[in-house]
Amino acid sequence: MVFRTIATTAAILVGLALTGAVAGPQWDPVPVTDHLVPATDDTAIGGVVPGTDIGEVGEFEVRETPVTVPLEGTVVGGLLRQPLGDDGEPLADRPGVVYVHGAGTGKASEAFTESATALASAGVVTLVPDKRLDTYTTRDRDYVAMAADYQHSVDLLRTVDGVDPEQVGVYGESEGTWIVPVMQAQDPTIAYTVLVSAPVVPPRQQAAFAVDSYLRNTGVPQQVFRAIPRAVGMQLPGGGFEYADFDVRPWLEQQTAPVLVVYGTADPSMPIEQGARQVIADTAVNGDDAPVTVRYYAGANHGIHVPVDGGMHLHPDFARDVATWIQGMPGTADAAPRIAGDTPNQLYVASAVPQPRWWGNGDIVVGGVVAGAALLVVGPLVWGVHALVRRVVLRRSSSAAPRLARGLRSSLLGLGLGSLATMVALVVYLLAVARLALDYQRDDLVVQGGWIVVRLLGVATAVAAALVIRRVADARTERRAGADVAVARGWPAVLTFWCTLAGSLALLVTLAYWGVYQLGI
Repeated sequence: MVFRTIATTAAILVGLALTGAVAGPQWDPVPVTDHLVPATDDTAIGGVVPGTDIGEVGEFEVRETPVTVPLEGTVVGGLLRQPLGDDGEPLADRPGVVYVHGAGTGKASEAFTESATALASAGVVTLVPDKRLDTYTTRDRDYVAMAADYQHSVDLLRTVDGVDPEQVGVYGESEGTWIVPVMQAQDPTIAYTVLVSAPVVPPRQQAAFAVDSYLRNTGVPQQVFRAIPRAVGMQLPGGGFEYADFDVRPWLEQQTAPVLVVYGTADPSMPIEQGARQVIADTAVNGDDAPVTVRYYAGANHGIHVPVDGGMHLHPDFARDVATWIQGMPGTADAAPRIAGDTPNQLYVASAVPQPRWWGNGDIVVGGVVAGAALLVVGPLVWGVHALVRRVVLRRSSSAAPRLARGLRSSLLGLGLGSLATMVALVVYLLAVARLALDYQRDDLVVQGGWIVVRLLGVATAVAAALVIRRVADARTERRAGADVAVARGWPAVLTFWCTLAGSLALLVTLAYWGVYQLGI
């Protein structure tokens, strides 16, 4: 008997492992083998023509003025920062820069405060507009339309007293770097662009790259990586997210203005080598190269911040270099060295994310889990209500009550509870890992121990499934021998039996899809 149970359990586990393996794409990113080597670790910008008026960070007092930016159909606020002369008035003929937000709400009073103030104190007029939010949601974003919105801020800055309208550029960070190239392609008079922590690849590829990087740092088991293409590659529940496949490269190919590309070498979420290479390659496609300068800052994170006195602040050389690059135009635009700073180390290539074959629709994935859980509740609930009505209302004898074959009730209960418990444990585990990953922390007890718990629950559920098969086989054997035995007697028992089997199967297949039954350690 024990041998039969062990053999059946093994067969179930192998079957689930094979189902998970063939049901969706695998994850096998390509390592980066040809690394960028900066010409020098000094990030200072060269090419400044002698006699050029280059202000230093902190040299000028800064005036902050709230402004209103009119857009199509609405208005947004903004914060203008101007360098002041000794007379307390704004300096004349200064370059200007408009900031384009990364992901998030993007209030002018909260975003880019340190950077915009530092550039203004060096002599560059800065304008940080509020992000337009009535057309920006997690599910729906239009980067071309957003470029048109930010263009209004460029037009406004060109009219500000003291700003040289021919020297107004755009500064984008993270998600904003998908928008900035669109702006420059549509308005070639934009004098320059600054791309800070630019993904360059489409959002879906960047998301997969970032998740991979975070998970590797967290130290998760290899089986967990299978979830990357299956989660990132599928159509997310509820539809939308078309922007996930936005390709900025056609817009980069149309660039005519100088580009400054900036990364922190402690940013795990961006393809920091691949991104720089791609910008250089794409801007050269049409033969009329837009000059590209690349700088890497040691120990800097996604926002080019480093730990300073217990807090996080801009890398001390970052604002100096950006201010020099902007004010030193045109000499600084193509000055050597093109690539300088800390040596980057991108481990894997950000590439196209494999698409799930059978579970590519997120609504089906979620629906399968919900339906499976519902089936596990419906059968026993109906049976319980039927028993209550039978005993309390109809006052009938329990001798003819619905029943399951001997030993089947406990094994069915184990199967149903086990599949539910394993699914809940998997969700809790993934949420815990996500929190560690986003905080860029390691906790082997959670990461390794939690995965062992999930897989042990999965094995226990498979044992329960084997016991169900054994009890059903025993009941049928006894029935063939002439005994008055049925797997399930009475429609509530039959309903419970099949609901439990169907619900558990839906959850077990889903668990297999997400790697719980993947072979190996």
